[in-house]
Amino acid sequence: MSSIQIARFIISFSWLYHGIFPKLVHIAPLEKLMTSSLGLSGELSYLLTKSAGVGEVIFGVLFFIFYRNKVMVILNIIGLTGLLAFVAVLQPQLLVEAFNPVTTNITLIGFSLILLVELENEDKKGKV
Repeated sequence: MSSIQIARFIISFSWLYHGIFPKLVHIAPLEKLMTSSLGLSGELSYLLTKSAGVGEVIFGVLFFIFYRNKVMVILNIIGLTGLLAFVAVLQPQLLVEAFNPVTTNITLIGFSLILLVELENEDKKGKV
């Protein structure tokens, strides 16, 4: 399996997993903490979390399909950076917890950068 496919599967899986399990199947306590820190009502917080889960699932599927599109990979990096900043501003104590957004998001950004480099290398080989 190529590094492109490994990056594709890991990034897509992560978006799908984080959309489905801690948001759609069962809202995880940390998800509740994050959305409640926005100051929304319980119902709005619930809807925001569920909507975010749907959005993450959709993005995961789109990434799986369009992983060769450099704009999609850049959107992934921007999204992961934004989510990390969101945690850093609203719940900075989570950045030092086990399995925290720093380790997750930085790793996925790294896979995205590998994907960009490998796609560029493929483009260069195809033009020679």
